[in-house]
Amino acid sequence: MLTRTRALELDYPSGGENVYNTYSGSGGIPIGSYWRRLLFARHLNDWRMLFSDQLTGESQLLYRRNIVKRVQAIAPFLRFDHDPYPVAVEFDVQTSNTDSPPSSLYWIIDAYTTSDRYPYSDPRNNDFNYIRNSVKIVVDAYNGSVTFYIADPSDPIIQSWSRLLPQMFRPFDSMPPALRSHIRYPQDYYQVQSNQLMTYHMTDPQIFYNREDEWREPNEIYANESQIVAPYYLITKLPIADTEEFVLLRLFTPSQRTNLIGWLAARSDGENYGKVLLYRFPKQRLIFGPEQIEARINQDPLISQQISLWNRQGSQAIQGNLLVIPVEDSLLYVEPLYLQADQNRLPTLTRVIVAYGNRIVMAETLQQALDAIFADAPVDGTPVDSTVEANPEAPPNGTIVRPLPETGVEGALP
Repeated sequence: MLTRTRALELDYPSGGENVYNTYSGSGGIPIGSYWRRLLFARHLNDWRMLFSDQLTGESQLLYRRNIVKRVQAIAPFLRFDHDPYPVAVEFDVQTSNTDSPPSSLYWIIDAYTTSDRYPYSDPRNNDFNYIRNSVKIVVDAYNGSVTFYIADPSDPIIQSWSRLLPQMFRPFDSMPPALRSHIRYPQDYYQVQSNQLMTYHMTDPQIFYNREDEWREPNEIYANESQIVAPYYLITKLPIADTEEFVLLRLFTPSQRTNLIGWLAARSDGENYGKVLLYRFPKQRLIFGPEQIEARINQDPLISQQISLWNRQGSQAIQGNLLVIPVEDSLLYVEPLYLQADQNRLPTLTRVIVAYGNRIVMAETLQQALDAIFADAPVDGTPVDSTVEANPEAPPNGTIVRPLPETGVEGALP
C-alpha cells in the first residue's frame, strides 16, 4: 500500500460523504527517490510505481501489513500461535515508557521455541518434542512496530538467541503494565500440554502400559454435525479461587465412555498466570459429558419438536458450541440455538438451552433460562411457543423446562 501520495485515502463513510485521511504513522518505507521506486517495483512486480504521477518525494510504502507474515520475516526461527488477538489499551503518557499515542490498538502474538532433539520425550503427532512459550510479541497496529519480550528467561534456546541478537529481545518486565494485563495463556501451547496429559496422567506403570485409563476429547453437535469440543476461554471462579478470573478450559472423557472425567484450566490473571489446574471427577459417580448433554437435548420431546419446526423449508436451526462452566461445586451446561435462513444467511440467536443437574431449560435469553432452572418451581403462565402448550408447567416467554432422567446426578464436584 502506498501512502502520502496525491491520491486521497478513504478513512470511513459519513452520511452521504466520505471522510479522507493521510497516514501519519512511522511504519512506512520512504520511496521518494527513483532508485527506491525501481527497487520495489522490481520486487513487487508492479512497474506502475515508476510512471505514476501520484507519487511525491514524501511517499511511503507500507510493506508486509499482515502481522503473521511480518513477525515470520523478522524471526523465522520461532513458531507462532495460530490465534493472534487484538488489544485496545489507553496509556498514561506521563508514566508510560511507550512512544505510541495515548489510545492505541495492538496485536499480541505468542511465540514458541521448539526442538526435536530433547532426549526421552514423546513427540506424539508433532514434529517436535520440546516446546516453550518463551516469547510474547507486541505489534503496533498503526505504526507496524514489532517488540519481542522474553516471557520465559529459563528457556535455554531463547537464551542462546538473545545472546546472538542482543538488541532484539526485551525483558518481560519492561512491557507496559497496560499491555501486560492483557496477556493470556496461549492456545497452541495449551493444546500440546493437554494432549500429552490425556496419556501421561497415568502414573502407575501397569495402567500406563495397558492404556487402561486413557482420556480423549469429547464431541459436541454443532450445526447438526459432530465435532470435537475445542478448548475455550471463559471468565469463571475456580474452586480454589476467591474471585472470577480469565481461564482457558478443556474437557476430558474416558477413551471408551462419554461421561466427564475431568477438566484442565490454565490461568491468565496477574500472579496466577501460567498456573494450570487439573480437576478430576470421581470415577464412581456419573458426571454428564458434552455428548450426554447433547443427547438429552436432542431427545427431549419439546425441544426436539421445536427444532424440527424451525428446520422447515427456508430456515435451519443451528446448535452452537456447548459450554461446560464450573460454578461453585457444580457444572452448568449452556448451548445457544440459532435460526438461519437458507437465503442471505445471517444466524440469529433464538433460544438458549441450559442444563443443570437433572433439569434442562430452553428460553429466549440466558437470564430467563437461569431464572427458570434455579427457581424452586416453574412459574405458571401462557407460553409463547405453541410447542410449549403441551407442558402445563411451562413458564412464560417460551421457556421450556424439562427434568433430565433420574439416572444423572447433580453434577457436583467432589
